[in-house]
Amino acid sequence: MRRPIPSITALLCFEAASSTENFARAADELHLSQSALSRQIKLLELFYSQPLFHRARQRVTLTSAGKQLAAELSPLLQNLEMLQLTMLAHSKEGGAINLGIYPTLGSRWLMPQLAKLFQKYDNLTVNTITYLSNEELDPSRIDIAITQGDPPFTGFRDDYLMPESLKVVAAKSLLSEPVVDPYELLKFRSLQHSTRPETWKIWYESIGLELANSPIGPMFSQFEMLIDAVKAGHGIGIVPHVLVKNELAKGQLVKAHEHVCTPKSAYYLLTPSVKVGIEKIERVRNWLLKEQ
Repeated sequence: MRRPIPSITALLCFEAASSTENFARAADELHLSQSALSRQIKLLELFYSQPLFHRARQRVTLTSAGKQLAAELSPLLQNLEMLQLTMLAHSKEGGAINLGIYPTLGSRWLMPQLAKLFQKYDNLTVNTITYLSNEELDPSRIDIAITQGDPPFTGFRDDYLMPESLKVVAAKSLLSEPVVDPYELLKFRSLQHSTRPETWKIWYESIGLELANSPIGPMFSQFEMLIDAVKAGHGIGIVPHVLVKNELAKGQLVKAHEHVCTPKSAYYLLTPSVKVGIEKIERVRNWLLKEQ
């Protein structure tokens, strides 16, 4: 079945022209004549049955439709470029895989793991793609993902990877030793992770106590920023131990309470269902599962 989509050449010409707002400069970037680029954009406008540029002498500006196309087109072309790199690497003995992961877990836990992985498979390339919430997981972009949550994960094969241990931590300048009474923690500013607003209630429930409402405090979209705020003495935070074990070992952070919460949700290794069985993906998946 023929798909009703324009040519890639026309889209590339439009992308260059929309970013420069100058047909001559865009043509030069693509090593085309200006007339050839203009023809491609005209074909694109005919395809969409509407103008994409306002033309005024030597300057062009995007129409409303052109602005919408430019906003939607860039990530699509990036995905095509990533696919090209993936397919070029596919025929190589090691090849490349795209691994999705949260930014802080990637920098603090995954990087040391990859160093060991590359010692075993030195011809393997791993491209990391970060996301902030599980809703951002795109099986078309990733080959493997490491995520926190509860199965099932629709569209993925899930493998239990490791538990999540949650600890309340503070800067040593803020708290010299752990408190005994958990309610004493509420006297401090409670730092929050924006995608996990129930963490404080979950921690208290795991110790047999109940909070009528979760504490209110500054919100952070990444654990990296939350951890930095704790280290700076802005308040206390509940974070996975795997992310702060180095700071705790060095004394940069201390436990604010001895209790460690291990919720039912854990870290899982996900493989898109359509990619199960691909040799290089299975090799990395098996290695990661064996290492934990």
